[in-house]
Amino acid sequence: MPQMLTAGAPLARARAAAILLHGRGGSAEDILALGAELGFDDVAYLAPQAANQSWYPYSFLAPLAQNEPHLTHALATVGATLDHAVRAGLGAERVALIGFSQGGCLALEYAARNARRYGAIAGLSAGLIGPPGAPRAYPGSLDATPAFLGCSDVDAHIPLARVHESRAVLGRLGAEVSERIYPGMGHSINADEIAHLVKLLAPLKAMA
Repeated sequence: MPQMLTAGAPLARARAAAILLHGRGGSAEDILALGAELGFDDVAYLAPQAANQSWYPYSFLAPLAQNEPHLTHALATVGATLDHAVRAGLGAERVALIGFSQGGCLALEYAARNARRYGAIAGLSAGLIGPPGAPRAYPGSLDATPAFLGCSDVDAHIPLARVHESRAVLGRLGAEVSERIYPGMGHSINADEIAHLVKLLAPLKAMA
């Protein structure tokens, strides 16, 4: 298992789980604070910790090879965290993948490369990984997984075109995608995004 912090309900009695992926320079502890804002005491929050507080060394827009082998390891960490939840008895359809900034990019890329029905997918100030023009011929189907993308229109790290591209790609993979663009917002998470996360997680608990 990767180094990980947890909060909320223990997996053994949780009705759903959310894998929370922190941004560059952040920590598992930081992103768990987001889980606390969502207000569910019967959801297990699982936050793996990236080595040296970074999932991969260069921009998510860099050529893929430049971020290896770190990107492959980061994707494997997400997979191992998901497997941990599944082994505890939660199907993937009751597990949400949620990330901010670099962690959001990782969440989206993992879901696209490992398409199946998830509980939900959310990329906050994030987009799919790779340089402009990267091929997006991902196999499989997200099978109507609810997905949310939220970002500023002037984010210094996330080009708006990449957010739109990510929405289109996830939609082609069969996700039901909502996108919200916030004029003039910084590289941060706002109250409207948190409200959207609440809407994504609430139905998962009814599946128990």
